[in-house]
Amino acid sequence: MRVLVIGSGAREHALVLAASGDPTVTALACAPGNAGTAAMAEQLGVEAADPEAVATLAKNWQADLVVVGPEVPLVAGVADAVRKAGIACFGPSAAAARIEGSKAFAKDVMAAADVPTARSEVVDNPARLDAALGRFGPTWVVKDDGLAAGKGVVVTTDYDVARKHAIMLLDGGHPVLLESFLDGPEVSLFCFVDGHTVVPLLPAQDFKRVGDDDAGPNTGGMGAYAPLPWAPENLVDELVEKVVQPVADELVARDASFSGLLYAGLAMTSDGPQVIEFNCRFGDPETQVVLALLRTPIAGLMHATATGKLAEHPPLEWAGGAAVTVVIAADGYPGKPRTGDVIGGAELEGVLHAGTRRRDDGAVVSSGGRVLSVVGTGKTLKSARKHAYETVEKVHLAGSHHRTDIALKAANGEVGAPGAKQRA
Repeated sequence: MRVLVIGSGAREHALVLAASGDPTVTALACAPGNAGTAAMAEQLGVEAADPEAVATLAKNWQADLVVVGPEVPLVAGVADAVRKAGIACFGPSAAAARIEGSKAFAKDVMAAADVPTARSEVVDNPARLDAALGRFGPTWVVKDDGLAAGKGVVVTTDYDVARKHAIMLLDGGHPVLLESFLDGPEVSLFCFVDGHTVVPLLPAQDFKRVGDDDAGPNTGGMGAYAPLPWAPENLVDELVEKVVQPVADELVARDASFSGLLYAGLAMTSDGPQVIEFNCRFGDPETQVVLALLRTPIAGLMHATATGKLAEHPPLEWAGGAAVTVVIAADGYPGKPRTGDVIGGAELEGVLHAGTRRRDDGAVVSSGGRVLSVVGTGKTLKSARKHAYETVEKVHLAGSHHRTDIALKAANGEVGAPGAKQRA
């Protein structure tokens, strides 16, 4: 099988790495890729968010399966164009991708499917903002209704900060979504979805804030771990039954059947699990830890999903133990990152590339905000964490920063959810 992965981040590097170990894969390409994917896949140039350009590339390269990593191409309709060209595509249609592309649409779907989520209100006029803010708080959750790469959200107890962020979004022509604050630890659950068929992966937890102890602004994600030793044993079954399955069924009912990876981000509140958001693709950096533990060949799994045969696929197989990923970010991130710095240790095992490129002289240099994802595995969360941070210390990038507390509380048994019992 000839597999073409679309995207250029650490998520795509993780997908390429996993696909390279699938015995059914005979050729592997990544477009546009990065310095890391270049080591194991053919690099092809493409404008990832251009549906016709991706479809033409897939046809010319004679792909058997196209895997679309990022959300922007999916919302733009890349999967539709690839399927129209007669090529199997892992990724939802533009109609189904609205589950991420429009938070208002996602809220409407959840309401129709009776899925628990935060109370919300969409504001599209500055004149109505103050009254709407008055109906929320004292912790305000202010979101960009559209795509914002994980950085369009402000969670604050400061009314003025909440209002300033909302005004900035409205001034930019973006409707604002206000939500009630959800307490409790967060869970990321990936599910392969093929119409009514839902196959869950291991649950994970990511870290959005830039600094230790969840300080500073939101980012695209600074680290993650899987599985969750603090989660109830029946958590995944409960989330599929009460959250993912009803949403998948509702999308089918709306003639927007989902095919690909549906990501549910949830808070384990005192009132039970509630949805924070849905994404229409693999999340980054959770993909890096989940795929590190998946033993089922992924290309065959994605092809079964893309061709309507997910229900016939054998049960998934997983490695024991745990995985932790730590993101190394460039100086300035999540603001304007410094780029062009030489990276030492970029070729180490467990180092996945995101914002990197190879210079003409062969040196690997930074080219984005989140530069690398460093993955460690182990028999326990503590040993996986130790493995990850030992590798982080071997990587050198001037001015870079990373969190030092990824998975620390979970490894120490300090994370809990209502009704959960800590597992060894």
